[in-house]
Amino acid sequence: MSRVQGSDDKFPIVAIGGSAGSVVALEQFFAKIPVNCGMAFVVVTHQLPTRDGELAMVLQQFTSLPVVQAEDGMTVRVNYVYVIPPSQEMSLLNGRLLLFSPTQTTARRLPIDYFLQSLARDARDRAISIIFSGTGSDGTLGLKMVMENYGMVMVQSPNTAQYDAMPRAAIATEFVDYVLAPEEMPQVLLEYVERPLLARPSRAEAESQEKPAHALDKILALIRAQTNHDFSLYKRNTVLRRIERRMNSHQIKTFPSYVRYLQENPQEVEQLFRELLIGVTKFFRDAEAFESLKAHLTPLLRQKPNDTVLRVWSPGCSTGEEAYSLAMCLLECLDEVDASKYLKVQIFATDIHAESIDFARVGIYPENITADVNPERLRRFFHRHEGQYQIRKEVRDMVVFAVHNINRDAPFTKLDLLCCRNLLIYFSTELQKSLLPIFHYALNPNGLLFLGPSENLSGFQELFTPLDIRWKISRRLETIAPLTRLVNFPFSMSRQQTPLALPMGSGGMAAPLLSLGRRSDTGVLSALVQRMLLAQYAPPAVVINAKGDILYVNGRTGKYLEPAPGPSGMNIYDMARDELNFELNTAIHKATQQQESVQVDNVRVKTESGYQLLRLRVKYLQEPEQLLGMLLVAFEDMPTPRKVRQGKAEAPGSDLSRDAVVAALDKELQYTKNRLQMTIEEMESSLEELKSTNEELQSANEELQSTNEEAMTNKEELQSLNEELLTLNMQYESKTEELAQAANDMRNLLDSTEIAIVFLDNDMIIKRFTPRVARIINLLPSDIGRPITHFAPNMRYEHLVEDVRLVLDRLTTVETMIQTTTGEWYAMRILPYRTLDNYINGAVITFTDITSLKRLEEQQRTDTTNFVAYEVENSLGMLLAINRNVKVLAISPAFANTFQLDANAVKGTSLLKLNSGAWNQPALRDHMLELLAGEVERFDNVTIEARFEELGRRVTFASRRVVRRQDQTDYIVLEVTAMEEVQR
Repeated sequence: MSRVQGSDDKFPIVAIGGSAGSVVALEQFFAKIPVNCGMAFVVVTHQLPTRDGELAMVLQQFTSLPVVQAEDGMTVRVNYVYVIPPSQEMSLLNGRLLLFSPTQTTARRLPIDYFLQSLARDARDRAISIIFSGTGSDGTLGLKMVMENYGMVMVQSPNTAQYDAMPRAAIATEFVDYVLAPEEMPQVLLEYVERPLLARPSRAEAESQEKPAHALDKILALIRAQTNHDFSLYKRNTVLRRIERRMNSHQIKTFPSYVRYLQENPQEVEQLFRELLIGVTKFFRDAEAFESLKAHLTPLLRQKPNDTVLRVWSPGCSTGEEAYSLAMCLLECLDEVDASKYLKVQIFATDIHAESIDFARVGIYPENITADVNPERLRRFFHRHEGQYQIRKEVRDMVVFAVHNINRDAPFTKLDLLCCRNLLIYFSTELQKSLLPIFHYALNPNGLLFLGPSENLSGFQELFTPLDIRWKISRRLETIAPLTRLVNFPFSMSRQQTPLALPMGSGGMAAPLLSLGRRSDTGVLSALVQRMLLAQYAPPAVVINAKGDILYVNGRTGKYLEPAPGPSGMNIYDMARDELNFELNTAIHKATQQQESVQVDNVRVKTESGYQLLRLRVKYLQEPEQLLGMLLVAFEDMPTPRKVRQGKAEAPGSDLSRDAVVAALDKELQYTKNRLQMTIEEMESSLEELKSTNEELQSANEELQSTNEEAMTNKEELQSLNEELLTLNMQYESKTEELAQAANDMRNLLDSTEIAIVFLDNDMIIKRFTPRVARIINLLPSDIGRPITHFAPNMRYEHLVEDVRLVLDRLTTVETMIQTTTGEWYAMRILPYRTLDNYINGAVITFTDITSLKRLEEQQRTDTTNFVAYEVENSLGMLLAINRNVKVLAISPAFANTFQLDANAVKGTSLLKLNSGAWNQPALRDHMLELLAGEVERFDNVTIEARFEELGRRVTFASRRVVRRQDQTDYIVLEVTAMEEVQR
C-alpha cells in the first residue's frame, strides 16, 4: 500500500461517512491530502434529494484530487474522490461502484453501513473507514466488519464535531484505531499506508535480533496471565494481524517493544484481548440462511413430543444478536406447528467475554437494527426504549447467557440445535477437528448443526449429513465419534470454570464428557454390579477397528499395552509391548482375513515381575450391527513355570529329558516355519496385488491422460460455447428489456383506454383481462387460468359463451350491445386472437362503455316524440301522428272532433282499430309500409273508401312527412286533405 502507483489494483480505499456538519470536517481533511497520495476516497453522506451533484462541486474547491459523483458500474481509481449521489445506496464489488435504489424509508436508511460492509468484503485489509460529524449511529456495524477484515478505523474527535452522535456511537464499539481531529488525520493516514501489513514476514521464525521467534508466545502468555484465556489454539495469522493492528495504532515497530509495552500497560492487554474477540455480528446475519434453518426446524419441532424441552446452544454469541435471532426464528416456527402442542424452548448463549454477555442479557440495541429486522419482527419481538430497541421479556427469558470457553469447558448436551457460525474460522485446524466430534456428542439424534458459510465438515462426513450445502446446515448421524478426539480434548472441570450454575433439574448444566446422565437407583446398582463382574471375571480386553484404533477398554490392560512416546493416539499397534507385536499383528490379520476367532497360546510377555505366559484371543465381531467389522482382543494370563517367569534357560542334567528338549525345540521350529511360510505367502500375495495394482494404475494413468486431453478439448469448446452464451445472453437481456418495455407500454395503453378487455385461449381459459372487466364479469387476478364459463356475468345477455364459440369455430366477428344489471350499456365485440404469424390462439372480448350515448339517444327520442306530438296537437288541420307500429302518437283537435275521438284515450292505440276498424284499409296499410320501408317519402291524394257508422264519409289522406331515426323509431304524420259524403 505504498504511495507509488505501481499496483493500482492494490491501493487502499478510504470510505468517509458523515451526516450533519460533515462538510466542515471534509474541508479540513481534504485540504491536507496530497495529490499523489496512493489512495482512493469514497464519500458517503446523508444528502437531501434536491442537492444532486452539489457535494462533489463543494469538495472540488478543497482539494486538487479529481472529485466525481459516482455512477453505476464506475471503476474505483487511485487518487480520485467519489461522492455518493443523493437518494442512492452504494456498494463495492470487484473494485466497481454499484448504485441501488433504496428499499427503506429515509428515516431507516443506513447508507454508510451498507457501503462499509461491501468495502470490508471487497478490499479486506486495504479498507479504511473514517467517521465524521453526524447524527444517529450509521456506520457502527460497518466499521466492525472493516475491523474484522483487518482494515483500519478512524473517528473524528467528538469535541471537534458539530454533531457528535455518530463519532460517539463509533467510539462506543471499541473497534476504533484512531480518534483525531480531521486536520490531524491525513498525516496519520499516510504513515499507516506506508507500512502495509501484508509486506511483513511471518513471525513464526526469527527475522532478526529485534524480532525474535518467541515474541508471539510471550504476548499470548501475557494475555493468558491477565485474562485466563489461551489464544494459542487460534489461527496464527489471525492473531498476528490483530497484534500488528494494535502495534500500528501505537506506532510500535518491533514485537519486543510491544511485549515491553504490554508489560508496562495492563490496560493494553485488556484492549488486545477485546481486539482478539472482535464480535462482528448482527440480527439475522445471512437472512437466507435463517430462512433455510426455519424450513428444517419446523419438521424437527413437529417430531418433538408434547410438553418437552427444545434445547439450543449458541457458542460465541458475542453481544447476543444471533442468539435472539434463533429465538425469534423458533417462535415463528412454533406458530406453524400444531397449536395444541406445548414445547419449552431453552437457548444457551455463551461467550468468553463477560462484558458482551452482560450487554446481551439486557438486550438493548441501537435503532440501526431496522436495516436487519423487518417491521413485523420489530413490532412483535421488540419495544422502544429511550430511542433504542429492547428485546421483549418473553424472548429474553428464553435465552440463558453465560461465560463459557468452548475450547476448555465441558459442552452442553442433549441439544436439538447447535448454532456455531463464524467462530470456527478463527480456530486452528487441530482445534476445529477436536470440536466437531464434541458437537456430534452434544447433539441429540437427528439434531441440527448450523455453521457459518465459510466453515465446513471436511473429514467428518461420517458424523453429519448435509441438509443445505450452501448455508452449512447438517443433521447428526447415528455413528460413534472418534473416542480419541473426545478423550484428548482439553476440558477443564473445575468448579470455578463450570459454564453455568442453574437450579437442579433445569437441564442447563454443561454435562461432563462421557457422562451417563441421571439414572434411577436401580440403574446405578445395575451398572456397579456389571462393572464389578467384568473386573473380577472377564479378562482384560479392548475393542479395536480394522486400523487398530482402540474404541473401548475393559479391565486393566497395563501389563500388555502402554502409551507410546510422542503424540501417538490410542492405537493397539503403537501401544502393544514389544513381545506381543508379531503374535498380535498375525492374529489380528488372520481374524480380519478369515472373519473368525483366532487364539494363540503361550505368548511370553515381559512384565515388572518377570515373564508371563498369556493366551491371546482375537474375535471378529459380527453382531450387534453397530459393532460389525470390529475386533475384540482379549488378554488371558496362563499358568507360568517359575523358570519361565525368571527367564532362565534349561540347564544340562535337569529333570527334563533330552527328548523333551528336542520336542520343545522342534515345536518352536515348526511354529517359526509356519509363521515364515505365512509371511512368505502374504508377501507373495501382496506382491501379486501390488503388480495388479500397478498395472491398474498404469491403465488408469493412461485413461487419465486421455481424459485430460479430452478435458482440455472440452475446455476449449466450453470457452467457445461460453463466449457464444455470453453473446446470446446479452441479446436475450436486450430482448427482455424490449419485451418489458413493450409490456409496460401495452399495460399503460390498456389501462388508459378504460376499455374492458378479456383475452381467452382456444379452450376459453382466461389468459388476461383489464381491471374494468370487473364491472361486467366478477373477475379477480387469481381467476387467470380458469374457464370463463365458471363465471356469471352481470349483464342481461345470455349468449356470451355461444358467441365466443361461434367466433372460435367460424373465425368471424360478433358485435352487439348489452346492458348490465346495474343499467350500464356496453358495445360488446368478440373477434379472434391472432398471433404475429397469423395463428388463431383464442378470442378477444371488448366492452366499450356506451351508457352516456344510450342516455343521449333516449333523451333525443323523447325530445323528438315530444316535438312531433306538440306540432300535431297544436295544429289547426286534421293531423294524425303514428309510429312504425301504427300506434297513435298524437291527434289534432280538429281530427278528434271530426271523427268523434277522445285525443287522450286513443294515444297508444293502433290506428287500424279506431272507429270500429274503419281505418283498416289495404291501400292505407300498403302506403304506410312503403313510407316506413323508405321506398317513398310521402304520398298525396290517396282516396280511401271507408264506412263510418256515425259519419258515412269518404276520406282522402296525404302524408306530411316521415320523421326518421337511426334507432328505427320512425314517426309518420298524416293529414286529411278532403272528405266527401258517401251516398247511403
